[in-house]
Amino acid sequence: MALSLSALKSRFIGLDTEYALADGRRSRRYYLDSAASALMLEPAWTMAQAFLRHYANTHSHLHFGARVATHAYIWAHERALAFVGANQTDHACAFVGSGSTAGFNRIARALARLRPERDTVLISGMEHHSNDLPHRKHAGRVEHIPMLGTPPAFGALDLVALESLLEQNKGRVNYVAVTGASNVTGIINPIKEIARLAHAHDAWLVMDCSQLVMHAPVRMDEGIDFLAFSGHKVYAPGSPGVVVGRREILAGLEPDEVGGGMVDDVSLEAYIVSDRFPDREEAGTPNIVGAVLLGAALETLMQVGMDKVHAAEQAMLAPLMRELAARPLVRVYGDMDQKRSPRTGTIAFNIDGLDHGLVAAALNDYFGVAVRNDCFCAHPYVREMLKPELWAIDLGAETPENLAEMELRKGMVRASFGLYTTQEDLDALLGGIDALCADIDGFRARYERGSDDVHRHRHFSASAESLFDPRRELAIALAG
Repeated sequence: MALSLSALKSRFIGLDTEYALADGRRSRRYYLDSAASALMLEPAWTMAQAFLRHYANTHSHLHFGARVATHAYIWAHERALAFVGANQTDHACAFVGSGSTAGFNRIARALARLRPERDTVLISGMEHHSNDLPHRKHAGRVEHIPMLGTPPAFGALDLVALESLLEQNKGRVNYVAVTGASNVTGIINPIKEIARLAHAHDAWLVMDCSQLVMHAPVRMDEGIDFLAFSGHKVYAPGSPGVVVGRREILAGLEPDEVGGGMVDDVSLEAYIVSDRFPDREEAGTPNIVGAVLLGAALETLMQVGMDKVHAAEQAMLAPLMRELAARPLVRVYGDMDQKRSPRTGTIAFNIDGLDHGLVAAALNDYFGVAVRNDCFCAHPYVREMLKPELWAIDLGAETPENLAEMELRKGMVRASFGLYTTQEDLDALLGGIDALCADIDGFRARYERGSDDVHRHRHFSASAESLFDPRRELAIALAG
């Protein structure tokens, strides 16, 4: 029997956390920052704690704990492969670093070494830095693929432009690297079509799934050669990043990192790299507990069904988009036609007359709504979408102060869904936005911008230490 989505929505750690607000009320937090990090899935955490009773290192079956650890670690890899529709015959999975960034650095270095004659990589203009900068550093020559539409209403990647770039660089393109969904606008790219074009030119497809895996099904059989995603974005904070790739390509690559566990033999003169996956790609003692936690989260989502997760999210997203579009002072970024440009539950917006930093601060301080602001590690994409309104601003002479003011305005506010998001969360967001729009001057007067460009309330504060002091919490734990 499939696991009920409605039964799972409330089973996350931190949903009932309350804070004192600037107006004296106490409120539970309305967590709409899942695109940065998702909350912990409680059943996965409970399972990982149970595993800790048996904790030992892996790669041994000689004592009970090691036997359990090895079995559980293998199971976690199997869950990751199954979650993205990859079969163990054709694909291999490796756990790396603390997110997808380590994976993309590995992929970029390895694929550049494998086909040095192909010195060009094509990257979309909507990438997070983790799927942009590693290719710039390691892959040689990088060209960025434009999006459909014009700013601020960019849509998905422009397939005609992609095909043109592939033709212009015929025989030189090693791979195409694109995100499954933007971490800024949530706009979803047409992966099957991108894969078809890339493969027609003997280029591989590298996909960043970090923003898609928690919102919709992902399938390697759509033509993906390599993908990576971050465990902390799929309800398993503290887990490793994941890389899945085609075995036939991986078998020709020298492992990027060397050390214990990835060799069959070592002498003073040489070492023999293991041909076993994932061992050869995971030098050193792995993040065993994090991997088990991630496996539990992925298995839970598979039992629910990612198609159901996606459908439920879309049912909330469409009305919210309409509500935001109906507010004259609110500007939502990216193509608003969801049939033409499908989206995940990630929305970037601004309010006319208020800096994005002030909006994010006030939504938190007065309404308990947790959102994120700035450029979301996607600076080129955000700044391209903001160009029309930045050009329209007249700050006078190009003084250092005015240029600094212009730079500060290069940002947005982002609200992002998780599986636990409810209509109550979205109503809190809309209520906060309405209150800000109704009293722009009043909210401006309540905040000042510090030398670090952070907006702080003039009379209300809640330091991190007052909310959670590690020393105090440890003392309580030790006393208990």
